[in-house]
Amino acid sequence: MTSRIAPYGTWTSPISAESLAGSGHPVGGGAYAGDEVWWQELRPTEGGRLSIRRAGADGEPVDVLPVPFNVRTRVHEYGGGAWTVTGLADGPPVLVFANFDDQRVYRLDVDTVDAVPSPLTPEGLGMRFADLQQRGAEIIAVRETHSDSGLSRDIVAIPLDGSAASDAGRIRSIVSGSHFLASPRISPDGTKLAWIAWEHPQMPWDGTELRVGAIDEGGRVIDWRTLAGSTTESVLQPEWRGDDELFVISDRTGWWNLYLVEVAGAELRPLHAASFDFGGALWMLGTTWYTVLDADRVLTVRTFGTDQAAILDVRTGELTDLPLDIDSISFGARRGERILVTGGSAVLASGLRELDLQTRALTDIRLSVDDLPDRAYLPTAVARTFGTEERPVHTFVYEPANPDFAAPAGERPPFVAFVHGGPTSRTVPAVNPTIAYFTSRGIGVVDINYGGSTGYGREYRDRLRGQWGIVDVDDTVAAVRGLAEAGIADGHRLAIRGGSAGGWTVLASLTQSDVFACGASYFGVAELTLFAAETHDFESRYLDGLVGPLPEAADLYEQRAPLNNVDGLSCPVLLLQGLDDKIVPPSQAERFRDALQAKGLRHAYLAYEGESHGFRRASTIVSATEAELSFYGQVMGFVPVDVPVLPLEG
Repeated sequence: MTSRIAPYGTWTSPISAESLAGSGHPVGGGAYAGDEVWWQELRPTEGGRLSIRRAGADGEPVDVLPVPFNVRTRVHEYGGGAWTVTGLADGPPVLVFANFDDQRVYRLDVDTVDAVPSPLTPEGLGMRFADLQQRGAEIIAVRETHSDSGLSRDIVAIPLDGSAASDAGRIRSIVSGSHFLASPRISPDGTKLAWIAWEHPQMPWDGTELRVGAIDEGGRVIDWRTLAGSTTESVLQPEWRGDDELFVISDRTGWWNLYLVEVAGAELRPLHAASFDFGGALWMLGTTWYTVLDADRVLTVRTFGTDQAAILDVRTGELTDLPLDIDSISFGARRGERILVTGGSAVLASGLRELDLQTRALTDIRLSVDDLPDRAYLPTAVARTFGTEERPVHTFVYEPANPDFAAPAGERPPFVAFVHGGPTSRTVPAVNPTIAYFTSRGIGVVDINYGGSTGYGREYRDRLRGQWGIVDVDDTVAAVRGLAEAGIADGHRLAIRGGSAGGWTVLASLTQSDVFACGASYFGVAELTLFAAETHDFESRYLDGLVGPLPEAADLYEQRAPLNNVDGLSCPVLLLQGLDDKIVPPSQAERFRDALQAKGLRHAYLAYEGESHGFRRASTIVSATEAELSFYGQVMGFVPVDVPVLPLEG
């Protein structure tokens, strides 16, 4: 079949904005429930509700959790560990979850016909719960309490019998005394608790402490001590090896590696020293990076750009790789030699699968996309490094791909730089319908892991310390210029898009350089002084490390803010914002919109009711995606098909 000749950006594609919203339903971690597997799934067509689902009698997914319940906790605003499956007295499985609307914890006895969730925690007291885990007749959790006197956090036990639903005093506080707590783990004999703690201004990837304390007869920690960690050492995910030893991740060598520590001795013994990360940024509570198979085997994931699963022999330190054909791997629940795996690659759709450790076979449970496009319409991810040997910039490049079209001879494609949020986060090769939406229309994408990204060691991560708005901008500019110099991209048709901290890099790049023709900021940070005052507690001191502490760095806050550098901006900007966003409030986008209006620059501002930090509703996803494509076409000189024209002001 002969390809039709048409300019880049004008190709037709079977991947529509509606298909992104309708067939895409990100699947999270799973759990074994009796003979079934249950999983978490985002439902864009249900207002962005997070449901718990399972396979029905015909194999098609059905809800375990009825509408309108929404499994999402707001601890740290990012949440995590919002549900677990329990079993009491060898009875049927019970779903325990945090509900988004009221932040109460509920239980659902799913064996009951037309079962309705019943509350386990009280209402109206400002409590939120995360990192839920069953222990006997209780749920162990991290509690965050908002009250007139301030905000506090502790590790608690919630009775499963529902007695705390009307009596908050029945929730037992096990330990407190730190501003942040995570990963509570009770020893097998029930006599000790291990957990992670840290204080402002550290973020968990900057410095945390591993603590262990004895549990008294009343179920409370009566004393504790620090086994590892500091303000400059990030320790993560303690797991018990018997009653007297702990596995733990630490980046004391510059890489998150695995260690074993005796509780009595408090000396960390490296299990496999390597220039790879075996851990990551703790954005969401409940995140794990390894699974203990038995006293002598640990199932791990090591990372340098992409992930590699392996089994670590604790006695010898040897790693045995598992060839899973997945570039982004997260392990979940385990049953015997079977374990649930979440992840995907550039050619393997992300989703939940079951790994048989004996045969190494992967079986699909539920993928995040219902109707995966023909592989011919999916781009290939190519890892490319730009910049210099002394200062490399790691990226994944996706060139345009559509078997039905070819560009006119000599034409180079427009490219969009995707800038991830965080900024302490990372991007990996993936079947990303949003990327394919653009590449199948003749628009290339470069996904950038700028300095500050995780997955390349602490030195790479620390490049951003004090340099936010400089290093991320320089690295992004170096990547797109490298693409143009290599003849891969049209240097006059370069765009940039990103969300949250990525939105900051979009606005900072547009105001500090002239390399981009335009940019799209999704709920991006536009200025810093008010942002530090308005944002939520978890990130309220994040800027201390990214820019500098206040009030000492007040001048830097003003100098770096894109809002204060609009004089350097000369290209169109698209702003997209959720009006319920508590992390980056709408005021950030609104102030930048006002500055664009004052300068008379072409722009559009799209604000969405009911959306918070990250768009979840189908209607929003369709609107934002089509608006972005129309915006690029108007600015970069092509006419995309089948999308409404976005009105621009200015």
